[in-house]
Amino acid sequence: MTGPVLPSSPASTPESLTETGSSLLFPLFGTWTTAYQKQFVNSSKDPIVTITTGSTGSGIGISDAATGTVNMGASDAYLSSADVAKYPGLLNIALAISAQQVNYNLPGVKNLKLSGPVLAQIYSGKITTWNDPAIKKLNPGVALPSIKIITLHRADSSGDTFLFTSYLAAQDPSLWSPNNVNTTVSWPSAPGALAETGNSGMVAGCAANKGCIAYIGISYLAKTQAANLGTAAISNKAGKFLLPTASTISAEAAAFTASTPANEAISMINGPAADGYPIVNYEYAIVKTSQSNGVQAEDIRAFLHWVVHTGQSGANFLDAVDFQPLPASVVAKSDALISKIGS
Repeated sequence: MTGPVLPSSPASTPESLTETGSSLLFPLFGTWTTAYQKQFVNSSKDPIVTITTGSTGSGIGISDAATGTVNMGASDAYLSSADVAKYPGLLNIALAISAQQVNYNLPGVKNLKLSGPVLAQIYSGKITTWNDPAIKKLNPGVALPSIKIITLHRADSSGDTFLFTSYLAAQDPSLWSPNNVNTTVSWPSAPGALAETGNSGMVAGCAANKGCIAYIGISYLAKTQAANLGTAAISNKAGKFLLPTASTISAEAAAFTASTPANEAISMINGPAADGYPIVNYEYAIVKTSQSNGVQAEDIRAFLHWVVHTGQSGANFLDAVDFQPLPASVVAKSDALISKIGS
């Protein structure tokens, strides 16, 4: 499949663009924009296009893009049917492949395994200590402490929350209702539960609270390691316990490549790949098809086209945040969506 021919260079007229949204995508989006601004400059060596980015959570990214508050939103979650109905003309354009970690603060405990059903019971307040029999059953031979579990969840409207709750519901809908899957959810009462803002807040909150458990985007892997947080191996649909690595993330995403629809709205949670990590997703740009003027639309098209082509380089961009590149067929679908952006 080949996509439309699109330029990667901006119009010659100076333009300022704005982006906000996903804290998971924020580190990479900043790297992309910095590189783009350095590559395309005028005769005075100033950027032709200046792009301002912000980390506000996926929900804000979607709503700000929909209302025209910013030119581009960023989201870990694809647009829901309700979003599409409420905001006609809004696109979710796949930019890269990401994943989510499940982290914990238990000094001395390594190689921890957790399943979706156990995580659902932890976040529901039914399992409250780390030496609970259900956790011990998954981890024979591991010395688990009796300390209380402190569950961390996002305070802001977050694509990470959407991904994590999607996994819980997919693993066992009897323990976590599919009706409680969204960027903002009704969290059950769990003893000591804490709400944190952004992935940075989740890392800091987990580091500060012994006994914590948290769901954190893979782009913060280096920060979770620096904070001495453990990363749990979690169960996939085949019953294997896997860590989020380049090979397991790619294996999971590959199982969905052929079924990715033209609008790129697809869940890749708890997929069929036997060696696939079960919480992976496309990272999306959320953009209106109708921009305020032609130059602005041209510059958004050019930047996003550059992202899904030049910006897919692992050595230059993706490796630093442990993302994986889009398959060629998905790049073509992203290009087709980008071509719809006009004024």
